[in-house]
Amino acid sequence: MYFKSTFFEDYQIDDKRVTLGRTITETDFVVHAGHTGDFFPHHMDEEWCKTQPFGQRIAHGTMVFAIGIGLTASEINPEAFSRGYDKMRFVKPVHIGDTIHSEITISEKGEAKNPEMGTVTEHVKIINQRGEVVLVCDHLLLVKKK
Repeated sequence: MYFKSTFFEDYQIDDKRVTLGRTITETDFVVHAGHTGDFFPHHMDEEWCKTQPFGQRIAHGTMVFAIGIGLTASEINPEAFSRGYDKMRFVKPVHIGDTIHSEITISEKGEAKNPEMGTVTEHVKIINQRGEVVLVCDHLLLVKKK
């Protein structure tokens, strides 16, 4: 992790970056359930899940989001501020043993209320080891101009 100043003018539509991967473990399920209080059987009861059409435990969507977004934090941009996330969708289930990575594409740029800033939208895809998109969202940034 390192600091890299990237100003509004430096962002280009369709620029893309890809993160390293991260394998999802049973420990991830347990820790996330403990942090959130979400102990639903879909995530925690292996035997019950065997009786369901999906056949195995499913990762918490919020955990996949947190890990996938965490993978994107390899550089710190002191010129940008996160305004949040829009249009998040859980596209496919993630299971113990799956390896996910994130692909980030600059999809939009615009003007901000403050003329010293601009808005940037990063479209984020979280993808499993089979190349399947498992989660999508848009990361909204407020970025300083030069």
